[in-house]
Amino acid sequence: MELTKQMVAVGTVQDFLLQIGRVVVAGNVELAIFRTSDGAFYAVENHSPHPKGGPLAEGMVSGYYLYDPLYDWKIDLRSGQVQAPDHGQVATYPVIVDGDLVKVSF
Repeated sequence: MELTKQMVAVGTVQDFLLQIGRVVVAGNVELAIFRTSDGAFYAVENHSPHPKGGPLAEGMVSGYYLYDPLYDWKIDLRSGQVQAPDHGQVATYPVIVDGDLVKVSF
């Protein structure tokens, strides 16, 4: 049986500042949504893959990378993959911009 994905509107383009994370709850998932300097949107679960956890929305963004605010792990926003020498992965969610509306699929 295939799971049906939902698209949820999480705000307008103007609601998301460049390179600043914003926490949004979609369904029962807390997301950190980022708008990179080129205007692209990325959504990741707002939970660090570090063994001690922590929020990701407060992290710094440079290019397509997010720097974990507590542990300085470098995370690729496109894949959720933690960069070496650290290892781990954070869940990512597709983001679609429909006119002025930002929607996340989960």
